[in-house]
Amino acid sequence: MSNKMWGGRFATGPDAIMEEINASIGFDQRLFRQDIAGSIAHATMLAETGILTQEDRDSIIAGLNEVLAEIEGGSFTFSRALEDIHMNVESRLREKIGDAAGRLHTARSRNDQVATDFKLYVRDTIDTLVIQISTLQLALATKAEDEAETIMPGFTHLQNAQPVTFGHHLLAYVEMLGRDAGRLIDARKRLNESPLGSAALAGTPYPIDRDMTAQKLGFDRPTANSLDAVSDRDFILETLAAAAICAMHLSRFAEEMVIWSSAQFGFVKLSDKFTTGSSIMPQKRNPDAAELVRAKIGRIVGALNSLLIVMKGLPLAYSKDMQEDKEVAFDALDSLSLSLAAMTGMVGDMIANRDKMRASATAGFSTATDIADWLVRELDIPFRDAHHITGQVVALAEKKDCGLEGLTIEDFKSIDQRIDSRIHKVLTVEASVAARQSYGGTAPANVLIQAARWKTELTGKPHEPRAPARKKHGGHGDGGVA
Repeated sequence: MSNKMWGGRFATGPDAIMEEINASIGFDQRLFRQDIAGSIAHATMLAETGILTQEDRDSIIAGLNEVLAEIEGGSFTFSRALEDIHMNVESRLREKIGDAAGRLHTARSRNDQVATDFKLYVRDTIDTLVIQISTLQLALATKAEDEAETIMPGFTHLQNAQPVTFGHHLLAYVEMLGRDAGRLIDARKRLNESPLGSAALAGTPYPIDRDMTAQKLGFDRPTANSLDAVSDRDFILETLAAAAICAMHLSRFAEEMVIWSSAQFGFVKLSDKFTTGSSIMPQKRNPDAAELVRAKIGRIVGALNSLLIVMKGLPLAYSKDMQEDKEVAFDALDSLSLSLAAMTGMVGDMIANRDKMRASATAGFSTATDIADWLVRELDIPFRDAHHITGQVVALAEKKDCGLEGLTIEDFKSIDQRIDSRIHKVLTVEASVAARQSYGGTAPANVLIQAARWKTELTGKPHEPRAPARKKHGGHGDGGVA
């Protein structure tokens, strides 16, 4: 038999293979809330404009609410023969209320219906993701306060560069995530136009009120061009692009967690909640959650690329190719949500090994730049000349197999007679980080100010910067608080 919802033109039903490739109910059933909300708004508008009787409107809305309750309660049976969520809902509605259900589809098409449903779903998902990002930011800012004075090596090329504070490092990811949230919020603003009422592609001859349905569904306005409305998937492409950038940031942080928690680094300890063991090596603590977060970007970027390729050659307006938008998008957004949750848990449980971090920060002549800056500041030596002198100091320390702080004043004077004993004040890693008080710098005081600023912004409650908790280097080797 042909499909009762659209099959008047067809004498027989689709081939089994056609049904298999055509059906989307296996994944688009998660749009049921958005689909029913859109139908209730549409039925309400049709009645207000006189296209539908009040009696039919009431019957339709009551029936739709019953269908919603069945789906939420798990008693609804989804049919592949009915292709998608729209036909499944409408078919069940017809079983409940009879012919009035057939009037619901007046002045709309599945083309504008699915665009509306998908926009509503993406909008809801963005709202959830932004909350998750804020939760992770708050966890990072709180940890940054605790570690505002914890000194660690700052890297370039994964080589020791200059000492930084662990709190400063963590706040770098708070800034990245802030931009991620901003991109998602921007995408939400652009998608918030209602396609409902654009019908198949050309609009409708019925005297509908698209402003009314847009308002009822929380959209800012209806879309201005019916062709664009049903063929636009920019909203999910933009959301996936923002998701991919966010996933990239999470992947970078996950990579650092993998490195930091290794025996070779030993900077942090991850809890049992977010690590696993080995089936053969009993000593292992594997950072599997971090590794999986690192891997999720492949699925998210893959979804973006997949949909870009689907859309790139499509003429206006709707083509069935666009059915391929939802499955990859659902997977990508689910993956980002899970990654954010996992990262938030790892940050909350992560324990810093302060002694190991500081010891590593002193390696590799990390305060060399401080010598060059001191030569410029105290002796008025041009920076390029100071850089050359400092290189000679480093070479001497390498030759003597000691750190910069192990050089005597005689050693320094053997390179340049103008150097005096004051230079020893800038050779410690504590002095190095404390000196970097420029806005955005790593100084502990800066970290505490920035952490408080972010906590104020994220919670909506004023947070004053904490006073420094530790006056000097200290802390337990196992990561305990001094």
